Amino acid sequence: MSESPLASLQRAAEAVRQQLHLNTFDAYAVQRLADFIETLRLIIKPAEQEGVVTALGCFLGQCLIQAYRGEWATGADSTTGVGINGNTFFNPFHHVAQQFAHGLPESVVTSFERIPERLQAASGRKNWI
Repeated sequence: MSESPLASLQRAAEAVRQQLHLNTFDAYAVQRLADFIETLRLIIKPAEQEGVVTALGCFLGQCLIQAYRGEWATGADSTTGVGINGNTFFNPFHHVAQQFAHGLPESVVTSFERIPERLQAASGRKNWI
């Protein structure tokens, strides 16, 4: 019997949490993740990057879930990510890949810290014309 997709995401996130020696999936953990990505950017080979982005994206996703009461979800484009409040979707894998590609100007910390304003903007949208 194969592992469920949800269990795979959670298992990968937990493995990263343990590797980073963290107790929780929180804002501090996201800062540690950003620092870890910056270290890896210097040493990781392009062929290895996809697997690392996936594992670290799972970790960032669990941080989003814990901090913002989200849940693993599928986006409109069939990507896996985190849904919050039933109306906002975040792709943690994209945010990790962006920091790998562009460094601290695209830090996962910045993305994480902007979530409250995105949630506020989403809650203020009108569903009528």
